[in-house]
Amino acid sequence: MSERPVLRGAGARGVVLMKIHEYQAKQILKRFGIDVPRGDVAFSPKEAGAIASRLGGRCVVKAQIHAGGRGKGGGVKIAGDVEEAERLARQMIGMNLVTPQTGPQGKRVRRLLIEEPVDIAREIYLGVTLDRGRSVPVVMGSGRGGMDIEEVARKDPSALRVEPVDPLVGFRPYQARRIGYALGLKGEEVARAARLMQAMVAAYVETDASLLEINPLVVTRQGGLLALDAKMSFDDNALFRHPEIRELRDPEEEDPLEVEASAHGLNYIKLQGNVGCMVNGAGLAMATMDIIKLVGGEPANFLDVGGGATSEQVASAFKILLADQNVKAVLINIFGGILRVDVLARGLVDAVRKVELRVPVVARLEGTNVDEGRRILQESGLNFTLAEGMLDAAKKVVALAGAR
Repeated sequence: MSERPVLRGAGARGVVLMKIHEYQAKQILKRFGIDVPRGDVAFSPKEAGAIASRLGGRCVVKAQIHAGGRGKGGGVKIAGDVEEAERLARQMIGMNLVTPQTGPQGKRVRRLLIEEPVDIAREIYLGVTLDRGRSVPVVMGSGRGGMDIEEVARKDPSALRVEPVDPLVGFRPYQARRIGYALGLKGEEVARAARLMQAMVAAYVETDASLLEINPLVVTRQGGLLALDAKMSFDDNALFRHPEIRELRDPEEEDPLEVEASAHGLNYIKLQGNVGCMVNGAGLAMATMDIIKLVGGEPANFLDVGGGATSEQVASAFKILLADQNVKAVLINIFGGILRVDVLARGLVDAVRKVELRVPVVARLEGTNVDEGRRILQESGLNFTLAEGMLDAAKKVVALAGAR
């Protein structure tokens, strides 16, 4: 299941997902007793050849990027021997891989997973994620593994079986068997799949994951179950409990501005529009993006400075906004509580004086010391437009962005 940036209200800050590579997800699954194909990660053609040799020559060469659909973009190849594995590795390492999930810009391949080939009888899909409507994790299964599961769910919802995980009693064996039978498994296959699903739930809960997918889970001709591909992402608010998972982060797979924002304790996610948004609080951020779209604009980002930001963090946030070349106007929407409006205003003035302000800025300010904050902006001599209310702010900033 492809994953857009997930943001939700969580007090002063939102939830940002940390993704990991397929081979890293498989290492976690192995710890919980889930079988995966033999293989290892390679960072060079020589390493790829050495791994292929250990696997007997014939192998699968898989590009490792944080996006699905790699096979469609030429990121998954079968090598017949060690020499071919090295040749494919030379072609793939450093390539710009474009898939349906990367967008036209693609992602650069820096590492490969070299795995043994698998004798596949059939492919199925299994996943665990959070159902925000019911506020519980759910286990999902489909007999159409290896396909775009979003398309399956959209075109034929009955093909996706979903079972909730009770937070008190957990995921029960009968629920796992119910999914197994719905997938068309029989006999001992159902029992093995049920144990695997319970292991998936344990891995999901114990690592504070936000998503765990095995797509496809293959039934081999020998009757085994193997996680042929795996995807995991984690709530970054919980990473302090999992330093071993935090070490798996690959900054090269993330937007440079998101990495810089994280270093300053800010929540930033790049979007596709031209209106930069700086707010304090995830709920206010989503409301701000909604009202921008309501008046015909498109947000360029989600940037939450949090409830207790310092003037230095505000200055850093503003620099990050201006570093996005797509931003044609900036909307600052602040409700001052923990973060006083006058502190924010001073941070903004300092930031603007340190960088070349090339776009108009609209500010909607409310809360503690709002009159002082407005006075600071008005007397700064800089190009700030003050707004009365969110709707007024949205209309002004969208008009300014369109004019540019």
